Amino acid sequence: MSQADIDAVSALADPVRRRLYEYVAGRDGETSRAEAADAVGVQRTLAAFHLDKLVEAGLLTTSRRKLSGREGPGSGRPAKLYRRADRQVDVHLPPRDYESAAHLLAEAVQRAGAEEPLYAAARAEGRRRGGAVSAEGPVDLEQLREALVSLGYEPAADDGDPETLRLRNCPFHTLARDFPPLACGMNLELLSGLLAGAGAEGFTARMAPRPGHCCVAISKNKNH
Repeated sequence: MSQADIDAVSALADPVRRRLYEYVAGRDGETSRAEAADAVGVQRTLAAFHLDKLVEAGLLTTSRRKLSGREGPGSGRPAKLYRRADRQVDVHLPPRDYESAAHLLAEAVQRAGAEEPLYAAARAEGRRRGGAVSAEGPVDLEQLREALVSLGYEPAADDGDPETLRLRNCPFHTLARDFPPLACGMNLELLSGLLAGAGAEGFTARMAPRPGHCCVAISKNKNH
């Protein structure tokens, strides 16, 4: 575990700072200081202090943009906007290097052409996890959302289709970056198995890559 990871975790020890991080990280776009302050019920100056501490810790990034959408004199100063950083923080005490092990295993699978056994194992694991989704009768969108949150996917309704869940976070982000076909195929099979295990017959997991999101989306079948 690096000192940077320790600093990032320490930055979330303050409850106000943690609430601000959760609010900004839970949004698709950028967030202004005023929006974040209102959301957690603190003064703007206090929110700005904690948000900038989160930037220093590498948990948030910033940009500047005029919120009025206008340019030129009288259009106002650019606002400082925040969004979650594209960074993974791993904390293990004592340190464990599971990330390197995952990459070595992925490389071995790819070299051996053993994708199909991997996908079969992922689908079986998805079924096992799906079996833990308790439901009386058909599984609905909210139950699926809760199950996906527990697995680290951060689901959110698609802007153009409220019956499609876009996954804002990929739990296999670094693996998908270095081994995209392998990791995304594994992810698709895992989520397909989850739907099958949960009895969510009215939903389908499909490949739907989008910048800043997981490569898989879950949609409600139109014939249900």
